Amino acid sequence: MITGVHTILYAEDVDRARAFLRDVLGLAHVDAGDGWLIFAAPPAELAVHPTDAATSGRHELFLMCDDVEATRAAVLAAGVETGPVEDQGWGLITRLQVPGLGDLGLYQPRHPTALGLDRT
Repeated sequence: MITGVHTILYAEDVDRARAFLRDVLGLAHVDAGDGWLIFAAPPAELAVHPTDAATSGRHELFLMCDDVEATRAAVLAAGVETGPVEDQGWGLITRLQVPGLGDLGLYQPRHPTALGLDRT
């Protein structure tokens, strides 16, 4: 029934944001026409967290990695600003400042993940 997830990031400067995803993160992509790049996302998982009525329906996107410090160092070397790494117990997180887009979460889980599970 469900074949994938199509994530949409809204950016004030799509060219800079797309260049970041293509050149800094190295995501493979297709051109859907007129320079409209659609990027191949790494394997994904979906979680539902508790909240109250005021924030119900809110969504967040975090890229996952095996080593948040190494990934942070690589994007810093490419001139991308990041926040500090924060230890949340269940994982390590930081925020990347994507040019033309804004902040995007980066996450190193310390718990079992759903990546690699049979999706049937």
